[in-house]
Amino acid sequence: MYGKTICSVVFIIFLVASYLIYMGTVDPLPYFSLLQSPPAISSLCSLSDRPLRVYMYDLPRKFNVAMLDPRSSDVEPLSAGNLPRWPETSGIKRQHSVEYWLMASLLYDGGGGSGREAVRVFDPDLADAFFVPFFSSLSFNTHGKNMTDPDTEFDRQLQVELMDYLWNSKYWQRSGGRDHVIPMTHPNAFRFLRQQVNASILIVVDFGRYPKNMANLTKDVVSPYVHVVESFTDDDPLDPFEARTTLLYFRGNTVRKDEGKIRLRLEKLLAGVPDVHFEKGSATTQNIKLSTEGMRSSKFCLHPAGDTPSSCRLFDAIVSHCVPVIISNKIELPFEDELDYSEFSIFFSVDEALEPGYIVDNLRQVPKERWLEMWDRLKNVSRHFEFQYPPREEDAVNMLWRQVKHRIPSVKLAVHRNRRLKVPDWW
Repeated sequence: MYGKTICSVVFIIFLVASYLIYMGTVDPLPYFSLLQSPPAISSLCSLSDRPLRVYMYDLPRKFNVAMLDPRSSDVEPLSAGNLPRWPETSGIKRQHSVEYWLMASLLYDGGGGSGREAVRVFDPDLADAFFVPFFSSLSFNTHGKNMTDPDTEFDRQLQVELMDYLWNSKYWQRSGGRDHVIPMTHPNAFRFLRQQVNASILIVVDFGRYPKNMANLTKDVVSPYVHVVESFTDDDPLDPFEARTTLLYFRGNTVRKDEGKIRLRLEKLLAGVPDVHFEKGSATTQNIKLSTEGMRSSKFCLHPAGDTPSSCRLFDAIVSHCVPVIISNKIELPFEDELDYSEFSIFFSVDEALEPGYIVDNLRQVPKERWLEMWDRLKNVSRHFEFQYPPREEDAVNMLWRQVKHRIPSVKLAVHRNRRLKVPDWW
């Protein structure tokens, strides 16, 4: 959309200028030198009609896939053929694996394909954006999960080495990192040097741990968590409303930080209520299996805040076609410029949720026809929340790259303005 608007403006200016030159009003020669500058406008015009061209830094494996497979060697280039698969037994770590799926999509060698939003280029001078393949979330989960154990130092050292690498890159220096894409979906990812990448395009799941001067919707992209329950692919009963016998479902930790403290209060309000299943549970393999069954047999799934406003539970509910009941006064949602969550979710403020009986009474009053509309919509949108390899058209990976693509025009504008205002060395 941005590219087409810019192209239209350029075309109008061209017509006016041509007329003035023809009438002898304007001498074009003094302006000819402007045409020798980099073709920023033309590149933005074409960006709307082609995949985003992404250059991926060739980092040593210790920054990414060696955390999955220590045997992965730097001897041969990383490719689709030798990319370690994400382990099926990774449990809750999977929810923070966005960084892996983005990297895998750039390694995919299946061709451009219709609907593919980003392709890898090996010449950085041709790139629209630069991807930094550092698995910062997995690094925290692997090396620093306890925050104080000795392995935490390894997580910090990786961040230090990465920043040294980037600062020595002329492409980072050229833009100040603005056109660099860095995933950090765990709230503690990149925690030691986070301020040093605040100009970059960050892939986050919400802004709960970030100050406004570091992360915001103008430059950053909100991602879904990777769901940990299995997708409901054969959800086609004769009467979906009656087949789901539980009104409201929740299973998860009740001791959380910040806004997540509401979970303990909700537990007291909802305990013992008929048709409501509210149960404490950690993210074990068995509990994930029970959550899969519970969500598939429930009409509504409760989504209070976790340690940050968002949590994996929302996306588990979406792929289970269980209408999310979102409780928050402030939450950033993925792809909200393309998806209207009110079509398949119900929202309550924190004050409303803590009013005795308010949530359950309102849910009981939702007409069957309205619930069926939301259920049907969930079945249609759930593909946008799937992370997979190879990537598929309109899946979560392609949706994220499209979001990055939307940010590029404003990023380029900031870079060009910065160059214009910078005093040259020869001055």
